[in-house]
Amino acid sequence: MIGLYPLMPSKMTVDRDDNGHLYYSYVHSNEEADTMRNETVILRPSDVLHIPGLGFDGLVGYSPIAMARNAIGMAIACEEYGARFFANNAAPSGVLEYPGTLKNPERIRDSWNAQYGGSANSHRVAVLEDGLHFTPISISPNEAQFLETRKFQLNEIARIFRIPPHMIGDLDKSSFSNIEQQSLEFVKYTLDPWVVRWEQSLFRSLFRSLFTPDEKTQYFFKFNVEGLLRGDYKSRMAGYATARQNGWMSTNDIRELENMDKIPAEQDGDLYLINGNMMPIAMAGSQYQNNTGTEENTDENKEVLELGDAGSERKRIGR
Repeated sequence: MIGLYPLMPSKMTVDRDDNGHLYYSYVHSNEEADTMRNETVILRPSDVLHIPGLGFDGLVGYSPIAMARNAIGMAIACEEYGARFFANNAAPSGVLEYPGTLKNPERIRDSWNAQYGGSANSHRVAVLEDGLHFTPISISPNEAQFLETRKFQLNEIARIFRIPPHMIGDLDKSSFSNIEQQSLEFVKYTLDPWVVRWEQSLFRSLFRSLFTPDEKTQYFFKFNVEGLLRGDYKSRMAGYATARQNGWMSTNDIRELENMDKIPAEQDGDLYLINGNMMPIAMAGSQYQNNTGTEENTDENKEVLELGDAGSERKRIGR
């Protein structure tokens, strides 16, 4: 039976044999079917749909998450810091001062945190005994650049995957005039490289193994991203008008793209039209030449008729 079955990348290794030929080794785990436990299967390149990613070295691609683990780890650390910061009612820490010597400072610290720590205990009145004094250590988020760091890490991770900031909710530098252009750049610079990888891999692996000889002459792989490039209504209509006037789209072609019913062929729904004012450059001036030749022949004919009216001898000369 011919089909496609998903394989876990973590269980797949890619290598070359002594002759330089590529092969894939897939190890089945204990969680899979009983007949496939702890077995290694050797697969040919034509049997595996492999989509290489970032930094392809001829064998495997690199994981963007692994390559940018420091940036992602910093984002996680900032998130954990923010959670602890606001869990303590945005008061990071403080110092309890005692003029003498404490026998059990841990007990006093734990008692203080239990009574006054956390957002649930905010704005409570503290009672200090025996000369105990509390000195808060306050660091504003702006001084610690916490908000700026959080925003930078969002853009940093988006940059790894080439995602425009407005697509992850960052609209600081976005407006109604440039979001459409950023969306077009997302298709061009983010999706197109992956689309090309997919199309090439599908052709290399599936086209040769899954298609019959007759199907290979009829089908091919092509991703349609026109839906992401449609633009607004006015731009689409202007594009359709240009295509219609230049003869490479019919009425039904346009209506199909707009999800409208087709016009019957007998009503010229499939008719291709061109602008009558346009002609091949090789034919430029041909109409003028034809008109000039016609006028010269007309004058010559008039001369012959006039000579013919003057006498028979002159008529013969005119002929």
